[in-house]
Amino acid sequence: MDKNNDHTQEYADKCASCAHGCAGAANGSGGCSRREPRGKLFATDWLADIADTQADDVVEVMFKNTRIGFYNNPDRIPLAIGDLVVVEAQPGHDVGTVEMIGPLVDIQMRKAGIKPDTQLKRVYRKARQTDIEKFEEARAREHDTMIKSRRIAEELKLDMKIGDVEYQGDGGKAIFYYIADERVDFRKLIRILADTFKIRIEMKQIGARQEAGRIGGIGPCGRPLCCSTWMSHFVSVGTGAARLQDLSMNPQKLAGQCAKLKCCLNFEVDAYAESHKKMPPKDAVLETKDALYYYFKPDILSRTVTYSTERNVPANLVTIDARRAFEIIALNKSGIKVDSLTVESEEGKPQPGFIEIVGQDSLTRFDKTKNRKKKTRQATRQNDSEQQSKNVQNQKQQRQPPQQRQRQPKPQGDTQQVSNIQTPRKRQQQPQQRRGAQKSSSDESQ
Repeated sequence: MDKNNDHTQEYADKCASCAHGCAGAANGSGGCSRREPRGKLFATDWLADIADTQADDVVEVMFKNTRIGFYNNPDRIPLAIGDLVVVEAQPGHDVGTVEMIGPLVDIQMRKAGIKPDTQLKRVYRKARQTDIEKFEEARAREHDTMIKSRRIAEELKLDMKIGDVEYQGDGGKAIFYYIADERVDFRKLIRILADTFKIRIEMKQIGARQEAGRIGGIGPCGRPLCCSTWMSHFVSVGTGAARLQDLSMNPQKLAGQCAKLKCCLNFEVDAYAESHKKMPPKDAVLETKDALYYYFKPDILSRTVTYSTERNVPANLVTIDARRAFEIIALNKSGIKVDSLTVESEEGKPQPGFIEIVGQDSLTRFDKTKNRKKKTRQATRQNDSEQQSKNVQNQKQQRQPPQQRQRQPKPQGDTQQVSNIQTPRKRQQQPQQRRGAQKSSSDESQ
C-alpha cells in the first residue's frame, strides 16, 4: 500500500507540475490528458505573450490521417498545444489533439475557406482517463476492421483500395479511407459493413500523397518523407514550379514515392519567383560592335546570365552579371553598341572555376604541432650557430698575414688553376738553386 501511495503521489506531482488540470491528478489514476506532439511541425503562437490577443473562442483540433476540424470553446477551457480534448461529433463525441490555439486559428480558417459566421461544433472538455481508455479500445479494432473490409470489397469486385480505418472516440462511428482512380458505387458495401461491424459508416476518398504519408518511407534526400512526419496540408504541385527553378523535366527525378510530383518543389518557388524579377528578359538581344548575343542560360541564385551568338546553339558563350546585362540593354535602347559584354576591368581576371579541396590537407596536420615547432626552432638555431662560426673563422683568416694564412683545400676541378698559379714561383726558385750550385762548386775548387 505504501508503494502504491508513492506511485499515486508521484503521478499527481507530475500532473500538478504540468499545470494542465489533468483528471489523473484528482482521482489518483495516474492518467494525463496532455500528450506531447510527435512528428508534426506545430506552429508557434507568436502572440502568446500579448494579453489582449489571448482569444480561446476557436481551437484547431487534428485527428488521424491529418483530418483537421475547428471547434468553439465557449467555456474558455485553458488549452495548450498537444492536449487531448473531447469534441462534439455527429453522433456522439470524438477525441482529438489540439493543434493550434489563439488568434492564429482565424488565419487558418481563412485559408481553409471557412467563414466567421459558420456554425462550429464545440469542445466539451479535456479528455479524462475513461475517455482515453475507450478511445484506445476503439483504435485497437481499426486494423482488423480494415482487413475484413478489404475482403468484402474484393468479393464485391470493386475497383478500390481501403487504405485505413479511423474509429470515432466513442466507438460508434468509423471512417473508411479509400483510394480509387475512378468513381466507385459503394452503396452496397456500406450496407454490408454496417451490418457486419454494427457501427455507422462513412467513406472518405484520399489522394496518393496522403496514402504515402500514411505508409511512410525514406525520400531521395535520405530523410523520412515530409508527408509522414510534419506535413498536414497538401497543396497541388504543378510542372510550372519545376520550370521556374530550371530543373530537368525528367518525370523519374521529379516524382516522389507516391508517383506524383514532389511536394518539396513548392518549398522554394517563392524565392525563385522573386529572383526571376531581378533577371533580364529572355527575349532581349544584346548588341555589340562584333555580333549579337542571345539569351541562353540563367543562373538564378548567383544572378548571372550566359549569352550565345547563336539563338539555338551554344556558340561563343559569355557569362555576365545581371546588372551588366541591364546596363547593355539600356545602352542599346539609346543606340549605343558596346565593345564587349564583359567589363574591361574584369576581362583580364581569371574566371573562378572548380577547386578540388579533397586531399590538399593531411589528416595529421594538427597532431603534435608543439613538437614540430620545437624541432624547427632547434634546426634554425643550429644553422645560425654554424653560420656564425664560419663567419668568425673567415674574419680571423683575413686578419692574419698572408704568409701565415692556412691554405684552404680547393676542389679537384680547380687543379689546373692551382698548377698555373704555382708555376711562376717554381721558375723563381730555379735560378736561386743554380746560383747555390755554382757557389758550392767554386768552394770545392778552392
